[in-house]
Amino acid sequence: MRPSIVWGAGLLAYTSAVLQRTTLGVSGLEAADRFGTSASIVATFVVVQLLVYALAQIPGGVLLDAYGARATLTAGALLMAGGQMVLAVSDQVGIAILARVIVGAGDALTFTSAIRLVPAWFPASRVPVLTQLTGIVGQLGQVLSAVPFVLVLSRFGWTPAFSAAAGVAVLAAAIALAVVRDAPPGTGDARRRPSVRRLPADIAAIVRHPATQLGFFTHFASGFPGIAFAMMWGYPYLTAGEGLSQGLAGTVMTVYVLVGIAAGPLIGALTQRHPLRRSTLVILVILASSVPLVALLLWPGPAPLWLLLLLVIGFSVGGPGSSVGFDFPRTSLPGNRLGTATGLVLTGGFLGGLICILLIGVVLDALRPDGNYDLQAFRLAFAVQLPFLVAGIAGMLVTRRALRHRMAEHGIRVPAWREVWRERHRRRI
Repeated sequence: MRPSIVWGAGLLAYTSAVLQRTTLGVSGLEAADRFGTSASIVATFVVVQLLVYALAQIPGGVLLDAYGARATLTAGALLMAGGQMVLAVSDQVGIAILARVIVGAGDALTFTSAIRLVPAWFPASRVPVLTQLTGIVGQLGQVLSAVPFVLVLSRFGWTPAFSAAAGVAVLAAAIALAVVRDAPPGTGDARRRPSVRRLPADIAAIVRHPATQLGFFTHFASGFPGIAFAMMWGYPYLTAGEGLSQGLAGTVMTVYVLVGIAAGPLIGALTQRHPLRRSTLVILVILASSVPLVALLLWPGPAPLWLLLLLVIGFSVGGPGSSVGFDFPRTSLPGNRLGTATGLVLTGGFLGGLICILLIGVVLDALRPDGNYDLQAFRLAFAVQLPFLVAGIAGMLVTRRALRHRMAEHGIRVPAWREVWRERHRRRI
């Protein structure tokens, strides 16, 4: 089996997962009508789904380590297909929430499984770039939900549209089962069945490892601002807060998507070229979003478009930057623990994003109970992100020091910047 074919099957499964994840987001008005409820209640469907997605990462990683990517990709796709079918035929709010819980659980099994295939099938030098490409190409699922899914929904109705989405998940499951192999023939894989008695100790050892901790804080600090902005508060802030037209706000959000696509391979290439400076690269990425955010909070009156674009670009680059977090455990932990470690890393950005989504909503409701949010309310609400950014960077610095200490014990020393500069200057001479 060629590596590109195996990777392509995993990529298809992840693309399908993004499709299933985002179908409800593009059908909010239809969902409110079908379930006879408000748009805010429909929004809780998405929050519940993402919460399940984040909390299921650790058990999903344990299953990945135990049974391999083929099994978890197949199971994840079938779970999502089942959840979508339940949603397709239901008209009750409680059943709909249960359906999204099932979709979130299946989604949690998918991305970590897809990126687990990359180091198993490709040389280490290509892993950072291919990991970034996996996340980028998988976002085509969002295009599938926004275009063909919406077309089927508008022409044929709720049940055919969600049934068709479930059919895509079934197809992805069948291809994963037929094509995906956990490792090339003859190389074996690092799977081992977990001992239930040792499982808490194994997870604790992975959590305590500084590479896992550094990956968690990397994904957290770099990823959560973009998640909160893109998934919930970005568009309302641009329109109700900054007073942009719907068309211009949509253009700004499109810039968010396009910059993320362009930045992914670049960050992957820099990670590949400078593996001992990965954390510094991520800190620069975090500053690229933090500095415009602070400037916006202090700006008198509505912000100029160029500053809004800087903010969106910084948030967008944070997505590929957060994926660098997966590289720390990959290069420091044994293969039979990578699934669990990757799942732990992945919880960082999503838990941070969900907490900030909720806190921003709480502040907005406290300042404007009537729901008429204005620029001042949005800016005070967005300020809740600053302590999280500071905590994330501090966590990165502390855990980076611990990881470098452990690396030094194994004979790997990270030179100081002044030493690198002196060496380059000496070579020029």
